[in-house]
Amino acid sequence: MLETKSCNTSDINRELRILVAADDHSGRETLRDLISSWGFVVQAVAGNQVLEQAQGFSPHVLLIDLKEHQKDGESVVRELQTRGIEVATIVMVEEADLHSLEPTTKRGSYDVVSKPINPSNLRVLLNELATQLRVSEENQRLRRKLIEAGTLGPIIGQCPAMRRVMRQVEEAAASSSASVLIAGESGTGKKLVARTIHELSARRNGPYVAVNCAGLPHDLMESELWGHERGAFAGAARRREGLLAMANGGTLLLDEITELKVEVQAKLLRTIEDKKFRRLGASAENEIPLDVRLIASSTKSLTEATHYGRLREDLYSRLNTFTIELPPLRDRLEDIPALVEAFVAESAQTNRKSVNGVDNECLEILRLFRWPGNVLQLRNVIERATVVARRPLLAAADLPLDVRRAGRKGPHFELRIGESLDEVEREFIFKTLDFTNGNKVRAAQILGISLKTLYNRLVRYNGKDRDAANETSRHHNN
Repeated sequence: MLETKSCNTSDINRELRILVAADDHSGRETLRDLISSWGFVVQAVAGNQVLEQAQGFSPHVLLIDLKEHQKDGESVVRELQTRGIEVATIVMVEEADLHSLEPTTKRGSYDVVSKPINPSNLRVLLNELATQLRVSEENQRLRRKLIEAGTLGPIIGQCPAMRRVMRQVEEAAASSSASVLIAGESGTGKKLVARTIHELSARRNGPYVAVNCAGLPHDLMESELWGHERGAFAGAARRREGLLAMANGGTLLLDEITELKVEVQAKLLRTIEDKKFRRLGASAENEIPLDVRLIASSTKSLTEATHYGRLREDLYSRLNTFTIELPPLRDRLEDIPALVEAFVAESAQTNRKSVNGVDNECLEILRLFRWPGNVLQLRNVIERATVVARRPLLAAADLPLDVRRAGRKGPHFELRIGESLDEVEREFIFKTLDFTNGNKVRAAQILGISLKTLYNRLVRYNGKDRDAANETSRHHNN
């Protein structure tokens, strides 16, 4: 029977939910009563009921006896993480078995306690977890306030699409193991989002490794990811650690994942599922436990990539726990003033320039430009402008010529792939007439055609202005 000592429980967070899992009915009931007396919310189940009970209970802590479950205890924790249940794990084990469980603790268990349980030590452990929970919840509240203000770490944006991205980043960061897919055009900030997820997660103190899969030589992809032993292949003069080993305990970003060879994708999937790997040329006894969170990104449509065989469907399904789609800058133009302000401050500090903003004309040009290179292009333009600026406020003259010209062109309309040239011409003429408030003489000048040609086009499009067209024709004939 466990002994208890009277103590003040006023500092215990009563919202901490603890799931006790043990096959010994008497032992788990005794633990449940003990922990309940400290003010915690507790449920106790047999070892084979952990997954079922955790789904509805959503515990913060799993206190699990591995005496009869040493082979599958670790897989239980992994399965909980796969289901989106992040749980701190305390393993109960006989003191003689502590050494054999050391690899388990390195792969994510919170701590190991030996049996018989020391109530004082266990309570200290749970108090520490309760404190961590309070700090975590407070951080989440602060992050929500920042999201409302339009920032989350280095991510900036107040438009609805970016607020949604920030909420998704926060949700992904709350789960330290679930994989993430990030989609978006080049320059939209995929790497920034991946780094932010890592830094907001429980893995923030672990390594963060990013690799552009498009830059990996096809014949060296496996070696780059898994590493190799000396002599594993021609040219392997020494052992080399792969990216998986470098990221162990942290996060690995696979940028442009669709560029990985399909065979490499298959091996990657097996590695993710097995939670272990070995370097090329290594024996099976030299397998290394793997504890890496994978984040994958792509500028291509991932659904199209799976359809055309560039991305394995099973790998896509395994990585697709969280999916975050970043909008192009042209769809969030209202965020440009805040982005410009941040980039000016950053560039001015980096380049030691006394620039603190932009004038109205310059900002209007930046808002009218279409930004095919998205946020990255805007950042580069602002940095270049800050370097050449001679006044405290960036002016239009400080911007690159192509940005000035495009930004000053005024109203525009979008072309849609699939339209015929006649349809494009018709839309262009009517948009020009709207711009000139129906002044056909001015519209013809802008279009670079004669007034007669404009009238003929209008007649062809909708039958209107036929008399005016005939009158114009008679006038020109005379």
